[in-house]
Amino acid sequence: MIVVTGATGNIGRPLTEALVAAGQEVTAVSRHAAAAPEGGRHVVADLAEPAGLDAALAGAKALFLLLSGDLHAAGANPADIVREAAASGVRRVVLLSTLGVATRPFGATRIAMRALEDRLRESGLDWAILRPGGFASNALWWAESVRAQRMVAAPFGDTGVPIIDPADIAEVAAACLVDDRHLGEVYELTGPAVITPREQAAALAGVLGSPVRFHELSRAEAKAGMVRSMPAELADDTLDILSSPTPAELRVSPDVERVLGRAPRSFADWAARNVAAFR
Repeated sequence: MIVVTGATGNIGRPLTEALVAAGQEVTAVSRHAAAAPEGGRHVVADLAEPAGLDAALAGAKALFLLLSGDLHAAGANPADIVREAAASGVRRVVLLSTLGVATRPFGATRIAMRALEDRLRESGLDWAILRPGGFASNALWWAESVRAQRMVAAPFGDTGVPIIDPADIAEVAAACLVDDRHLGEVYELTGPAVITPREQAAALAGVLGSPVRFHELSRAEAKAGMVRSMPAELADDTLDILSSPTPAELRVSPDVERVLGRAPRSFADWAARNVAAFR
């Protein structure tokens, strides 16, 4: 049995589907009742209360750990989840970390994630760590304005990073959960090329077949929108990267191809698969 947290999200759903398609037994965990991917058992549980994970972890051999937003906030202790998993008999944990742990190790949320990585390494469990950069699916923040106004509003319009398709993260995670060759590995996951928000708007226009204009937000305007769904510290850390990426954050990593044997998908690929959200 493999437990997938965040199982109804942009990474967890395709991961669950990939594992089920490969013949694995899967327990899909989400905080709220939702339509879970077909083929797996669904359990509602809150990662902020690890003691309540007993039902989800029962009989599990592996865990994909994706932290909910509140577990990035000050005072959270996600290491409790690792301890609970070990106590339940889980032997392997694949942790979704962040590239910022390596590129900006002194940001508040990065320090906490590094501590969680270290705790996992010291746990005695088998492990693999995934460090993606920005996600193509963050473009869904623009879905409403694209549908209503054919407009993308974002900060730093001409500054890009090599964002990754969450489906690629899911496929790498699936490999790490079932293949011993990936144990003890830390994979940095990016897309195939640097792409700016303005270029993303153009890619959306291409798949929609109609113009999409770009409106540049100030940093303050962008943060005001982001804090509705994430801690302020995480919003600031994210905006620091988007405004002034370091050479390490601009680097296109070979790790997706190393694991999957193919190049990562482009933003245009992601947009074409998700065009219905923007129509």
